[in-house]
Amino acid sequence: MGRSLFDKVWDAHVIADLGDDQYLLHVDRHLLHDLSGGRGLMELRERGLDVANPELCFATPDHAVSTEPGRADLTDYAGKRLVNGLRESCAACGIRLFDLDDDGQGIVHVIGPELGITLPGVLLVCGDSHTCTHGGLGALSWGIGSSEVAHVLATQTILQRRPKRMRITLDGRMDAHVTPKDLVLYLIGEIGAAAGVGHAIEYAGQAIREMPIEGRLTICNLSIEFGAKVGMIAPDDATFDYLAGRRFAPAGAAWDRAIAEWRTLASDADAVFDREVAIDAGAVRPQITWGNSPQDVLPVDGRVPDPSTAPPDRRPAIQAALDYMDLMPGTPIEGVRVDRVFIGSCTNRRISDLRDAARVAAGRKVAEHVEAWVVPGSESVKRAAEAEGLDRVFRDSGFQWRAPGCSMCVAANGDRVAPGARCVSTSNRNFVGRQGPGSRTHLASPAMAAAAAVSGHIADVRKLGA
Repeated sequence: MGRSLFDKVWDAHVIADLGDDQYLLHVDRHLLHDLSGGRGLMELRERGLDVANPELCFATPDHAVSTEPGRADLTDYAGKRLVNGLRESCAACGIRLFDLDDDGQGIVHVIGPELGITLPGVLLVCGDSHTCTHGGLGALSWGIGSSEVAHVLATQTILQRRPKRMRITLDGRMDAHVTPKDLVLYLIGEIGAAAGVGHAIEYAGQAIREMPIEGRLTICNLSIEFGAKVGMIAPDDATFDYLAGRRFAPAGAAWDRAIAEWRTLASDADAVFDREVAIDAGAVRPQITWGNSPQDVLPVDGRVPDPSTAPPDRRPAIQAALDYMDLMPGTPIEGVRVDRVFIGSCTNRRISDLRDAARVAAGRKVAEHVEAWVVPGSESVKRAAEAEGLDRVFRDSGFQWRAPGCSMCVAANGDRVAPGARCVSTSNRNFVGRQGPGSRTHLASPAMAAAAAVSGHIADVRKLGA
């Protein structure tokens, strides 16, 4: 029987089969940030243990850093303590650190691919649930807990139960106004927030094959939002073109050997999956969430759901979400007034995302009552956007152009939405209080977020002609 992409990469990393579907696996890349990474390194130092392979570890401060324009360093005590701890531990352990304002600093899930740290066929882990992002390049990657971070640092291995396999085929050609973010939100709405639990996901189909790499990273980023720790896309010529010349990618003869190996990773024609899901990408319209889960999503020209028409077991949750979000059943979602717009996070802040948003913002002004931020995903993205003049487009329209970091996605370092305020955000989670206590979050694509900023309310980007 043929093997899937997941099976091939998993099998190549097995050190020992421990029985009961438990395996000891070798880790190729370990990404560290100022929250979980700093704590893991400190634990090792306190126990007198060495980092097994510091050359396979890469660190950057992202969660607790200031994103204020012209930041000198940090703005609050908690952030300073976390980042300084990461700096000290990396220096002591010989781990490469991409520090604030370095070329290479940024959100771990943005810098991994753009530096070529993330490669097809590698096993990559990080103490962050959205590590599944890296599967967009054909890596086997998932988020780990703080105790696992210390274990990987000390042994360069991880203990893991082998998941089931699910293939999601996204066929059809996406509408010009539909982005990968819209597509994956639609997917979660269709299959539910728990559909991927216990599975490793492979995304396939025409929409995936025709999708640029940055879009594939967005798709895989939200795998965890329907319960799957792992999301993967088979590497192809688009992957190789993206990685060619990256700082940590192979070069010369090693590059040729790597491509020859990577071409063998695609799932065999007779590979069998535990579950198959098919989605018509051509039927998807621009999406916006209405509740407190990514599965609470609808087309921007849709209406807020009515709990009375939902299955009985869903009615209490729907009503609770509507109460929290201050939305009335049956009303159009388009036109709901917004207070904040956040274009950022590891989901949507690469250069292609900023170009999408800038096309909508160009020649328009942010509504007077809206505060809108653009937070690039990395220093490299920031510099590339400035070289293209995208920062001027945003500033001229009334957006704040900020420094790289996780920022308002996790209400970090004071970057938060006020209680009761409504924010259209390009991030990945709309949980209660995610962007600050009492905040109300609507997830959307960068283009849809920019449309909300210049309209002053949730708006259909298709009507703006961008």
